[in-house]
Amino acid sequence: MIFKLPYKRKKNKTEEELINEFTSSGDLDVLGELYSGYMHLVYGVCLKYLKDREESSDAVMQIFEKLITDIPKQKIENFRSWLHVVTKNYCLMQLRFRKSMDEKFEDWINDPTVFMEYSIDMHPIDEEKRDMDKELSECIERLKAEQKECIRMFYFDNRCYREIASAMKLDENKVKSHLQNAKRNLKICLEEKNGQKQ
Repeated sequence: MIFKLPYKRKKNKTEEELINEFTSSGDLDVLGELYSGYMHLVYGVCLKYLKDREESSDAVMQIFEKLITDIPKQKIENFRSWLHVVTKNYCLMQLRFRKSMDEKFEDWINDPTVFMEYSIDMHPIDEEKRDMDKELSECIERLKAEQKECIRMFYFDNRCYREIASAMKLDENKVKSHLQNAKRNLKICLEEKNGQKQ
C-alpha cells in the first residue's frame, strides 16, 4: 500500500520544528512532511483494528485531516507516540460507531413492527422517530425494484417466501437472495447517511 500526500517535502527539520512551524503557520506542506513518514504506521494500526484495507486507507487520510485541527491544540512531546494514540482512538470510535449502526440496523430491519409503522407510501407515523424512519425510507427507495418489492411484501404485507415467490414469479431462493441483498444495501446506505452527519 503506497500513500502519497500532494505536498512539497521540506528537508533537514526535526519533528519538533515541523510541529512548531505548522502550529504557527498552518502550512499543510509542513504537516505533510511531518505525517508522511508515519503513514504506513497509521495504516498498520488502522488495519489491525478495522480489519478492512479500503477503510484503513481512507482512515489514513481522515486522520491527516484530523491532525490539521488537533496539533495546534496539543502540547506534543513525542509525535510518534501521540500519533499512535490518536490513531488508536480514531479506530475505536469507528468501531463503536459501526457497532451502534449494526445494532440500530438490526432493530430496524429485523423487527417487522418497525416496518409496519410506515404507510404504504413510506411516510413514518411516529413523530419521535421521524428522522430515523426518514433515513430508512429514503434508503428503501434506493433499492433495485425487485429488492424493494421483496422488502415491501415481506415486512409491510407480512408475506412468507412462498407467497412472495408466487406473486413475483420467482424461485423462493431468489426471493431470499433479494431480501439478503436488500438488507445489505440498506445497511450500507444507513451507514453512509450517518457518516455524512459526523
